[in-house]
Amino acid sequence: MKIILAENYLEMSRKAADILCAQITLKPSSVLGLATGSTPIGAYQELVSRYQENKVSFSRIRAVNLDEYQGLSPDDQQSYAYFMRRHLFDFVNILPENCHIPNPQAQDVKEECLRYDRLIDSLGGIDLQLLGLGRNGHIGFNEPGETFMKGTHCVALSQSTIEANRRFFSDKEEVPRQALTVGMAPIMQARQVLLLVSGKDKAPMVKEAFFGPVTPWVPASILQLHKDVILLGDQAALSEI
Repeated sequence: MKIILAENYLEMSRKAADILCAQITLKPSSVLGLATGSTPIGAYQELVSRYQENKVSFSRIRAVNLDEYQGLSPDDQQSYAYFMRRHLFDFVNILPENCHIPNPQAQDVKEECLRYDRLIDSLGGIDLQLLGLGRNGHIGFNEPGETFMKGTHCVALSQSTIEANRRFFSDKEEVPRQALTVGMAPIMQARQVLLLVSGKDKAPMVKEAFFGPVTPWVPASILQLHKDVILLGDQAALSEI
């Protein structure tokens, strides 16, 4: 594991964009596993700026998103499909047909999960997987539990995740209780993983996930077993390691 310390969130976002742009330059047809939430927004803003400056092109990039809230339409402003359009896809030259997100409205959820795993396999796997870190150690929406879930699956969100996400909704009751999420197999099979962490509230979990035992009760701890992980965080998030 490689640990990169950034002075603050802005520097972390710039360094993340550096790594993503390097991947795109080295392999213009890269498969990028993309994350949502507040942490990667700065990195996406940096990517948009660099695209506008003709420093990077997304014309051959394939994007595979980690997760989506169960039941929300792609046009719902709280959906992750909408999030990705708002923060990245609508502002770069990525082809719409190359933007992949689990379908949370599929009638057969189990089949949709299998379809998404087959899709990732058909693309040749993920070249670079971007991740954030939940306060309870989740990556994607892989919540703490008795086992690591291998494939894409529908998950009941933990109370701590619901509480963390309620700031994006006008009412707590509007926060979805379920989501579709890519499982651990595609994440661990990614050729490189870039995990972004920001803020003092993430510091205890960074220490537990990367310097404690590997356990499904701390889902991110499985990344200790990955051959090429970059942990990129600001001073506050890395203050306990």
